[in-house]
Amino acid sequence: MPKGTNQKFKLYRLAQIMLERTDDNHYITMPEILAALSEYEISADRKSIYNDLRDLEVLGIEVEGEAVGNRYHYHVVNHLFELPELKLLVDAIQSSKFITERKSNALIRKLEKLVSKYEAMKLQRQVYVSGRIKTMNESIYYTVDAIHNAISENRKIRFQYFQWNVKKEMELRHNGAYYHISPWGLLWEDENYYLIGYDADAKLIKHYRVDKMLHIQMSDEKREGKENFKKLDMAEYSKKSFGMYRGKEKKVKLLVANHMAGVMIDRFGKDIMLVPADEEHFTVVVEVQVSRQFLSWIISLGESVKIVSPDEVVEQMKGEIERLKQQYE
Repeated sequence: MPKGTNQKFKLYRLAQIMLERTDDNHYITMPEILAALSEYEISADRKSIYNDLRDLEVLGIEVEGEAVGNRYHYHVVNHLFELPELKLLVDAIQSSKFITERKSNALIRKLEKLVSKYEAMKLQRQVYVSGRIKTMNESIYYTVDAIHNAISENRKIRFQYFQWNVKKEMELRHNGAYYHISPWGLLWEDENYYLIGYDADAKLIKHYRVDKMLHIQMSDEKREGKENFKKLDMAEYSKKSFGMYRGKEKKVKLLVANHMAGVMIDRFGKDIMLVPADEEHFTVVVEVQVSRQFLSWIISLGESVKIVSPDEVVEQMKGEIERLKQQYE
């Protein structure tokens, strides 16, 4: 290869070298920079490198030089992401059931390129998560993208929906019939991703596990349900729905032991009113969708939480307790 053929890539390679090989704790000297460029068959003199390091600031890459003995040590001082920020993103990817293991690893490898090779090693030590159950639907990336496109273009979507059977096979629901839904948002809840949409036939807001959606298509029809979603607070929707199971929405009064105040605040937020009942208990009124999952949550809290009203929900709880009793006799 004739000398100088790769010179047009010099600034790009210099940026790559500085970003990959330096950070706040790792430096590179001028001879090491020249040697690294030579690995790409790029020759350079010191004076041109000094100018190029200054030019990197135009690209948003700030390089700092520090005198150490009779040499200068150089390093990048403003990587796009700090290591703690990337660790948070890695943890979020790992904990997301809706991202497959293969896609999780691919995403993490891309995140590693945003820091030096030394800090990337610290991210790699975060990668292994034992026993985490991940979705097996590889098409979820494209499903999410299709949903966002439909929302931005104000269109309905069509898709098939499946469940797993005892043979560990995908089994289409509604005999494979397509669902025709107006998408209005995506919600990350209980480590899963959900489409929140409007079903015009049922005249209801419904949610669907994104990783269980197949063969999604954008419809030519305009979305419906705008008025319904104007009234919908997605955060409130999440708080009221236990395990994303639907039920009749009701105001439920609970008698709660004082030491469980944090549990109530974590679930329903700081806006709830905790009214003292006696020295050891308080009452709180919460709006929830009363489902078997809600009743199970109350049961899981043991003697510390009791449903006080309405009577209808108290009777539902008695019925659930009786069902459990018979199931285990």
